[in-house]
Amino acid sequence: MSVKPTVLVVNNFHPETIEKLASLYHTYHLWEFSDPEKAELIKNLQHKCNAVASASWMFDEIVYDLSSIEIISCFGVGVDAIDFDITRDRNIKVTNTPDVLNDSVADIAMTLILTTSRNIINADKFVRNNDWLDGSFPFGYSLDGKTLGIIGLGRIGEAIAKRALTFGLDIAYHNRSAKDLPFTYFPSLLELAEASDILLCMLPGGENTQNIIGSDVFKKLGPSGTFINIGRGSSVDESALIKALQNKEIRAAGLDVYANEPRVPAALLGMNNVTLLPHIGSATIETRREMGNLQTKNLEAYFSGQSLLTEVA
Repeated sequence: MSVKPTVLVVNNFHPETIEKLASLYHTYHLWEFSDPEKAELIKNLQHKCNAVASASWMFDEIVYDLSSIEIISCFGVGVDAIDFDITRDRNIKVTNTPDVLNDSVADIAMTLILTTSRNIINADKFVRNNDWLDGSFPFGYSLDGKTLGIIGLGRIGEAIAKRALTFGLDIAYHNRSAKDLPFTYFPSLLELAEASDILLCMLPGGENTQNIIGSDVFKKLGPSGTFINIGRGSSVDESALIKALQNKEIRAAGLDVYANEPRVPAALLGMNNVTLLPHIGSATIETRREMGNLQTKNLEAYFSGQSLLTEVA
């Protein structure tokens, strides 16, 4: 009878996937151990465990003390929690779960665009509070003919653009370089913000994008502009965003991500021109299941000596 390979599961990212991993491998759940116990576990797993499964957006750095790691299989697309200086130096393979979540994240993007444009959250409160008895609800804003500026037009950004076009939105974008697409390209964030009615951030996290969207961007977006973020909260200077909203430098914001999740600045919580979601871009039953399946398939490929399906370069 063959012995199951050992997999160290770093965090409690998706119970269904973690249960599936436990059925296929001999797993250890690192998050269930105290800090001293974690150190002892890592010591005991040396040269017995080569594979790690983790969320892509959070990681426990004690895992790097496990010198026998050969693969970190991540659940999620953005892998900003992984220290690639370490993985490259030690030739540790890293995989993620792209594409399978494109549609669900794009749907949330359009949800935030529609909600902020038509003031849906406040309209719901207006009815629930019986304010309708005293008068009509303020008008919202149409999408037709407006410009949606996308910061970071990757696979998900293209899925958003496809949906946005059906609402009559014009598409503009900023990337490091132009793509062969029939959308207007702007070489700088400021130029894109100035041309946009709705500015949507799809940037990944990491040092290169830290606080890259600040007061200068919001001033260019202007008092009739809306800011949407479904990328990473770390790419936005939240204090600058709050000031822009308070000073009416922009009209509204729709956020699914924050700099210090799950903590959201109190100032944002008190604003009625901001829609706040709890990082649910990919949070559908079907999408999370497919993400887990892809994560598992990468581990299966590793253990069988086959090419990894979605290795991060």
